[in-house]
Amino acid sequence: MKITFLGQAGMFIETRHGSILCDPWFNPAYFASWFPFPSNEEVDRAKLARPTYLYVSHLHHDHFDPQFLQEYVWKEATVILPDYPLDLLERSLRALGFTKFIYTKNAVAIEVDGLRFMVMAMVAPIDGPLGDSTLMVDDGETRILNQNDSRPMDLDRLNSFGPFDAHFIQFSGAIWYPMVYQFPEKMMQALGRKKRENEMARALRYIREIGANFVVPSAGPPCFLDDHLFSFNDFDRDPTNTFPDQTVFIEYMQAQGLDNGRLMIPGTVGTVIGDAFTLEHPLPDAEVQAIFSDKRTYLERYRARQQPVIDAQKASWPRGQVDILDALRDWFEPLMEQADLTAVGINGRVLIDCDVQQIVLDFHTRRVYAWRDEEWDYRFHIDRALLEYCILHHEEDWINQIFLSCRFEAQRKGAYNEYVYNFFKCLTPERLQYAEGYYAEKTAVQQLWESNGYRIQRRCPHLKADLTRFAKIENGVLTCTMHGWQFELATGRCLTSEGHPLYAQPIEQPETIAEEAQPGGEETAAKYVRTKCDHCWYNPKDLPETVKKSNS
Repeated sequence: MKITFLGQAGMFIETRHGSILCDPWFNPAYFASWFPFPSNEEVDRAKLARPTYLYVSHLHHDHFDPQFLQEYVWKEATVILPDYPLDLLERSLRALGFTKFIYTKNAVAIEVDGLRFMVMAMVAPIDGPLGDSTLMVDDGETRILNQNDSRPMDLDRLNSFGPFDAHFIQFSGAIWYPMVYQFPEKMMQALGRKKRENEMARALRYIREIGANFVVPSAGPPCFLDDHLFSFNDFDRDPTNTFPDQTVFIEYMQAQGLDNGRLMIPGTVGTVIGDAFTLEHPLPDAEVQAIFSDKRTYLERYRARQQPVIDAQKASWPRGQVDILDALRDWFEPLMEQADLTAVGINGRVLIDCDVQQIVLDFHTRRVYAWRDEEWDYRFHIDRALLEYCILHHEEDWINQIFLSCRFEAQRKGAYNEYVYNFFKCLTPERLQYAEGYYAEKTAVQQLWESNGYRIQRRCPHLKADLTRFAKIENGVLTCTMHGWQFELATGRCLTSEGHPLYAQPIEQPETIAEEAQPGGEETAAKYVRTKCDHCWYNPKDLPETVKKSNS
């Protein structure tokens, strides 16, 4: 097996049974904030044009580069598609012209024309842009694990595909924390040091658990070439910087007794055969080492080459074209109205400050309004041009645009709150309903609602849409208008697909639930009561503490 490294998580895998192009990223991402490090400007893109297979792990723009895929990759490639509940990745690839797909099942190995694949998909709202994945490939002689950014939990299932000859793993920061927060300098240094240590220690745990013959540090770090962000780069192996480079991590592995780390830069070709891994770099070894030993000079030259690209992107940002308050009110308030568990999770106010306007997202009242000097829990200072861009383009995931750009400042009162950031990646009803359904499923709260003489489960068995908002009932058939799935109320049978039954029972008593209507029988039947949500039933004993408080 021959692997050409493309930078970040990108690689081109060549086998006797075909080739696989993985996560190619060439164009600057996140408002021209992130660039591949080292530079992949000299990689032969024509070599990548006609792969047998294409694998895009997830939709973050340092993995999914639509401009490159549109311009360089032929549309006859067969896409290896992770098993995500929402088909956002498939839609994005179809929009670029790809039509051939292998629909994998999570952690289930498949064989296609001599190659064996397995993809492990992560599907929690906090994972990537509503999903991340790991690819495993076996060509009959060599097995590799391309972990990229993902953090699979079921290592037994992962290792069932092994043993692995080579393991490509993320080891460095790919986040805005703590750099954008307005913390005191000593606190910033302590947080940065802890983050750096945790990143490398987590990668080391995966390496030990998987036990591959060779390990290639990949999927980071990016580099920052804009003047405003240039200081984020780790020029001098600063132990408080969250972006250690590949050589730092390989030395960290060696200090932990592991000498199987291998350095690849964009254009490096690695040949893996069992316990042998030979490397051919595109530059003399001395020049490869100089990239890392004199990083500041290297990045200053890189910045000079890319400055016209940065300037052009900045010049294209809109200014003064949008009334931000009105636009966010019209967009966000209908979403906040649906965000029952997200609102409880945030349980506060988020202030967006774009200099000319200060706007509050109030998750207590689920309203968007001009700030009136009241207390806030999270504050984001964002250039209004970035807000206008996201509004004009109706960007569904601001994590994948504004937040990963690091082009903002943040303050918070209290601990990190994942619900705040998850809200900003769920800016359509479909995305939000998926997150809400995921949270509901994890709380073990029984939720029922009443309609047309039936007591019905609140969440659609398909993708957990809230049926109190998205159900349409006609002639005894419930249609979930989010995705069009249908269910027969009398039997609960799904009319759209095998399986996926809907819980629905005729109402026999107005204010209690009949014994046969709930699992647990007589002991739990009388314990279901109405909360402040008039059309839903909950077992108060099962409610999380935050939900109990909000409904008290």
